[in-house]
Amino acid sequence: MSENVSSRAEKSGLPPGSLIHVGRKLQDEIVIRTIDYDSGNFSESRLDNIEEAGQFRDNNRMTWIDLVGLHDIEKIAQLCKQFDIDELLIEDILNTRHRPKVEEHDSHIFLTLKMLSIKEDGVGINFEQVSFVLGDTWMISFQEQEGDVFDFIRKRMRADKGNLRKKGIDFLFYRLIDTVVDNYFNVMEHVNEAMEEMEEKVLRDFEKEDLETIQRYKKQLIGLRRNIAPLREAMSALQREDSPFISEFTTRHFRDVYEHTVQINELIEGQRETASGLRDLYMTEISNRMNQIMKVLTIISTIFIPITFIAGIYGMNFDHIPELHFTHGYAMVWALMLFITIAMLIFFRRKKWL
Repeated sequence: MSENVSSRAEKSGLPPGSLIHVGRKLQDEIVIRTIDYDSGNFSESRLDNIEEAGQFRDNNRMTWIDLVGLHDIEKIAQLCKQFDIDELLIEDILNTRHRPKVEEHDSHIFLTLKMLSIKEDGVGINFEQVSFVLGDTWMISFQEQEGDVFDFIRKRMRADKGNLRKKGIDFLFYRLIDTVVDNYFNVMEHVNEAMEEMEEKVLRDFEKEDLETIQRYKKQLIGLRRNIAPLREAMSALQREDSPFISEFTTRHFRDVYEHTVQINELIEGQRETASGLRDLYMTEISNRMNQIMKVLTIISTIFIPITFIAGIYGMNFDHIPELHFTHGYAMVWALMLFITIAMLIFFRRKKWL
């Protein structure tokens, strides 16, 4: 049974809001970091006590709380309780197999999506769930493990570059989502380059293992489509809705993110067609190779038919075969067989069968 199915099976029969971590434990301890800022101030800290997070809810600055590690259900529930996040949302946060979606509640907006990265082997793709809860002046992000695509944003905030520290928390919310979506293009470019290399390899000198690689690409693209396609609907909702948590200025920027999700989905569909074409190309090349082998064998067999016929005649056990007593009969037969072979090769060449 697959991990996805077995993890979901654990929740079978439980009432809504039952808190179970669906997914793998990717690190040993939960890490909580905060960035507290406004136009003139900036501070970063790591929280050792989960209860310290509540102080950032109603302060006069913007606060980004970044929680890494989703296996400690008790600590996550304790953090969410301080920000009035109900158990149904906590359930979605803990379910790392959840499809991307957005929900608006009275005191916050919830969004979950996938963050992608290339595996160390350079072939596979990591799918990590990232969830955001956006309030008036605060935002909490939930990640599965250390390492993300947000370092560039953190550096810009520290250096006070751009509008990040001058705008509201909703603008940071937009920038983080935009960074995740922009990284999809990097992953798709990597997939595209890998498939182009595979296409050249299949045309040049393919191997049996190449079919397995092509099938792996197809599975990756199916996974990309399943985890990214629903994000288009979520971004459409964010760029349309008149939400009290997202300013009109930020809403206009979400329209750009929506367009990017449309482009990503088009790229995925195009790559899926390419993967199917690669498999067809592989099968065609196998067929062509087999045809070449059969053509060579057929030509060889055709050449030996008249030679075998001549050898068969003079191999008969009759007493009276006139040519058997010729002084140069043996050489004459060899000359005849060589002549027939050369003549047939010339004929095949002119017909472009060789």
